[in-house]
Amino acid sequence: MQMADILLVHGSGHGAWCWRDTIPALEALGHTVRAIDLPSHGQDTTPPEDVTLDLYAQTILDALNGPTIVMGHSMGGYPISRAADLDPTHFQRLIYLCAYVPWDDHSLVEMRLRAPRQPIMKAIQKSEDRVTFSIKPEHAKEVFYHDCSDEQVAYALAHVTPQAILPQATKVTLGAKYKTVPRSYIVCRYDSAIPPEFQDTMAADFEPEDVYEMPTSHSPFFSDPDGLAALVTRIIG
Repeated sequence: MQMADILLVHGSGHGAWCWRDTIPALEALGHTVRAIDLPSHGQDTTPPEDVTLDLYAQTILDALNGPTIVMGHSMGGYPISRAADLDPTHFQRLIYLCAYVPWDDHSLVEMRLRAPRQPIMKAIQKSEDRVTFSIKPEHAKEVFYHDCSDEQVAYALAHVTPQAILPQATKVTLGAKYKTVPRSYIVCRYDSAIPPEFQDTMAADFEPEDVYEMPTSHSPFFSDPDGLAALVTRIIG
């Protein structure tokens, strides 16, 4: 079993805190694990109106100092891809955990609209100034955490923050540098936020042996941290 340095990158409205249960599970398997707050998330105080996709990407690059497995959840697929395209030097592998994989000249918003269903829309509310959106607490468990404990859901709702819209409205076309980085995809088969069939579509051009799945909701970092840690270890080889 190969030990690795792993960097965990959260999704919309979340922060490093969402990996609370997964970090010790990975460490128990011998890995070195870090999780970061992207700008304006978690404990980072960057104003949402100042956040860009490239600022997300640079934050990821600044957290790397050697060969690293970088796993992005959900929205996190965009900044990890952009970071690898800017400078792939320290990326040992990208792992997309029910995450968006950028298509050429598509923003995340445009990709979401290409999905056959839009189940997430009932759970988000745009701010009046249209700078951010927030998660509606009354739909959070149904959409994001349906197989998580009441304690985990309460913990998440106490920590989620508004999500800057601009990074998700920014088009990306990934170049040759990105294509040098090995990548794997984990489909969450019972995801109620990103339709699993659209995850299959996004993973369709991955090598078949690099596509995996978990029988979980959108949040396996809470509902099955041990299973997620075991699967990441299997991916790393």
